[in-house]
Amino acid sequence: MSGQTIQIDGPDGTFSGYLALPEGGKGPGIVVLQEIFGVNEVMRDIADNLAAQGYVALCPDLFWRIEPGIDITDKTDTEMARAFELFGLFDMETGIKDVAATINHLRALDACTGKVGAVGYCLGGMMAYLTATRTDIDASVGFYGVNIQTLLDEASNIKKPLALHIAGNDEFVPAEAQDQIVSGLADNKHVELFQYPGRDHAFARPGGAHFHQADADSANTRTLNFFKKNLG
Repeated sequence: MSGQTIQIDGPDGTFSGYLALPEGGKGPGIVVLQEIFGVNEVMRDIADNLAAQGYVALCPDLFWRIEPGIDITDKTDTEMARAFELFGLFDMETGIKDVAATINHLRALDACTGKVGAVGYCLGGMMAYLTATRTDIDASVGFYGVNIQTLLDEASNIKKPLALHIAGNDEFVPAEAQDQIVSGLADNKHVELFQYPGRDHAFARPGGAHFHQADADSANTRTLNFFKKNLG
């Protein structure tokens, strides 16, 4: 399965995205929200895998305002330094506008049946949460999202299903922040929280330093079941 690079019209300009189509040619849409490494092979593989499950997957370039076409890995110190620099430069306020534009683009595609979900990782996990609070997405999933504890005042805006995968030993989301997230969302009937004791950040990234096959499989299965239930 191979995807293609397409152009998405946003409120402040046109940016690229990686689109992967299902073999049947039609399905619900899923926006894939990148980590701090841009639309790289890991993100393209996620989109391809979702397409293999029958979804129309689109991964937008959320860093286009900083530098279009970022495609780096976690394998060298230089790339890691650049990734954290990009994270520091990223503006979630404009980024969420691009996510909303991507949702609209997906819904307008002939291949999309109409319902659209989102799944994000790391930075994208935070953006998946914001997608649930600030857009008309039909369902959202966040993997080890950062800084969500600072955005809990928006939780009352969540009107559609949201699932969050939380790594128990996440080096970027300390225990205190995790407790705030759990307590802040515990009473929201739209939210499901999945916790993975002992796991570190990015435990679901194949080839990553903290990759854990069993818990990655568990989180991915839960995600697919969540989308099957909520997107049809």
